[in-house]
Amino acid sequence: MESRILGRTGRNVSVIGLGTWQLGADWGDVSEDDALAVLDASVENGVTFFDTADVYGDGRSESLIGRFRAANPDLDLTVATKMGRRAEQTPENYTAANFRAWVDRSRTNLGVDTLDLVQLHCPPTAVFHNNAVYDALDALVEDQSIAAYGVSVEEADQALAAIERPGIATVQIIFNAFRLKPLDAVLPAAAEAGVGIIVRVPLASGLLSGKYTAETTFADSDHRTFNRHGEAFDQGETFSGVDFEEGVAAAQEFARAVPEGVSVPQAALKWIVEQPGVSTVIPGARNVSQATSNAQAASVPELGADFDRVVHDIYDRHFRASIHPRW
Repeated sequence: MESRILGRTGRNVSVIGLGTWQLGADWGDVSEDDALAVLDASVENGVTFFDTADVYGDGRSESLIGRFRAANPDLDLTVATKMGRRAEQTPENYTAANFRAWVDRSRTNLGVDTLDLVQLHCPPTAVFHNNAVYDALDALVEDQSIAAYGVSVEEADQALAAIERPGIATVQIIFNAFRLKPLDAVLPAAAEAGVGIIVRVPLASGLLSGKYTAETTFADSDHRTFNRHGEAFDQGETFSGVDFEEGVAAAQEFARAVPEGVSVPQAALKWIVEQPGVSTVIPGARNVSQATSNAQAASVPELGADFDRVVHDIYDRHFRASIHPRW
């Protein structure tokens, strides 16, 4: 699989990574055996980058990755985790003492002395402008508790504020065929600054799998049921914030443009990989089949300008008015 430098981390990572929220919680039940099989299948198909967080299953996702790494010590993996959502989301909680506690917990869960990459997990906007926050993160790098740090953001303006900071190695942002705003300023600014871009929610919570209908339902424990309107956390994390029924209709249009022999989710992932400034894309997977198919999207032939025009046309007609101003 193609690899790219992950921003200021200096690490080479696969262009298709693995997001592991599904292996922790909020996507229905995934057994430990199935979770470990997803990790194994991803690596077998060239994935070298895992993204997790300390709140995914209250540490379950991190611990599973730690077990997998311990069982496969020779693998050249980069594991990014996130911190900040274990406390009430107020700027006052983003302190050096809390960072230390959260980082130490993640080091234990992942079974490492130094975390490869730690990202602030979609903090309040004020945090992005607080010099003390970056000083505390720099101190964790200096004592080798973490090798590098970045941010995960909800909004483009938050990403742009972070990119201005010299210690920021990466920005993780929602970007997909139904969320095009990062193309305007975030991706160009990151590329100019040498900051890596980690793309999350690349399939719009499964809408871009092409498998859903307006009648599709999800488990009560699945965020696609309980957060559809932002009841639990930012609405943009679920279906990229788009209306479900309109998203289904747009996905059907998208599917009709996909070249023969390519699956709909593979086309959605490949289109993201083709955008300048993207370092890696982190689709999730609940089973081996999904993990394998996602990884193999990297080898899909280039989709090209005609397909790109279709993506922009679908976005302009269905989503620009409702999505572009919000995130």
